[in-house]
Amino acid sequence: MISFIKNHTLTLALLPVLVILSFTSLFVGVIDVTPASLFSGDQETVLIFFASRVPRLLALLCTGTGMSVAGLIMQQLCANKFVSPTTGATISSSQLGILLAMLFMPASTLWGRALFAFLFAILGTWTFVFFIMKIQFKDVVMVPLVGIMFGNIISGITTFLAFKFEMTQALTSWLTGHFSSVIRGRYEIVYLVVPLVIIAFMFSSYFNIVGMGKDFSKNLGVHYKGVLFTGLTIAAVITASIVVVVGSISYIGLIVPNVVAMYKGDNIKGTLFDVALFGSLFVVACDMVGRVLIAPFELPIELIVGVVGSVLFIGLLFYRLKHGNRAIRRVRQRGEATT
Repeated sequence: MISFIKNHTLTLALLPVLVILSFTSLFVGVIDVTPASLFSGDQETVLIFFASRVPRLLALLCTGTGMSVAGLIMQQLCANKFVSPTTGATISSSQLGILLAMLFMPASTLWGRALFAFLFAILGTWTFVFFIMKIQFKDVVMVPLVGIMFGNIISGITTFLAFKFEMTQALTSWLTGHFSSVIRGRYEIVYLVVPLVIIAFMFSSYFNIVGMGKDFSKNLGVHYKGVLFTGLTIAAVITASIVVVVGSISYIGLIVPNVVAMYKGDNIKGTLFDVALFGSLFVVACDMVGRVLIAPFELPIELIVGVVGSVLFIGLLFYRLKHGNRAIRRVRQRGEATT
């Protein structure tokens, strides 16, 4: 029992906080919804609760879980802690796919646009990984910079097409992440996150092995490219399913896995559940801040996550560089001692 508590301290700390915040978020909003009015059977309150508040909470949980797990997978497979759907061009590729669906299939449903988003997210992520595999010296900072530049190129193409075909206003919903439009019947695509996260957990041991490199994988009999592209496809589809519903939300897949790794290490199988929990907690908390900060108006969650994520990203950058340099110095000192 003691060993179980010791191994799951972070889980036991995050879970009750997530439950409390999730319950509280159901009663935060412009329209006043209270437990008393809900249990009294007021029809308007019940409709708002089940048509808007519950779907919003489910979308928040799926978004936090999905983006965090997608970032964790990409970081493990690329062996770089600064790779994520944001810095790996996955989000920008999804947005391009949505725009092309609106241009060539203007009568398409949300699922039709989602299929385009899936396809382009997968192609964009694979292309990014192909680029970094060709880089001989993979500096810890250079790899995400390549992804950011590649993502900016894709975003530039998306913006150009949107202006050319007068689709900028229609595309706005997917450029800035927000949950204000999440209602029953228009968000269920995010449920794809659940089976994909389960599949990711089933493949987690293989992701660990592939993250050690091609030669290491071959020595253990693991199909390197097969597992690599399976993991990237899972991360891309998770990201695209979220972008289609709530738009672009940066930094979650970058920040959350790094914060959890500081506490629990880099074993994806041992950290995946905690990453999902902390990601959900982070998104629910940021959404509540956006709803109450300038109430009765609502700030997009992309703005809140962007501010917090930028600060944390800079801190993580210095932390990784500092501790990485220390590790290099230790290796050199050991080498000098043996010689």
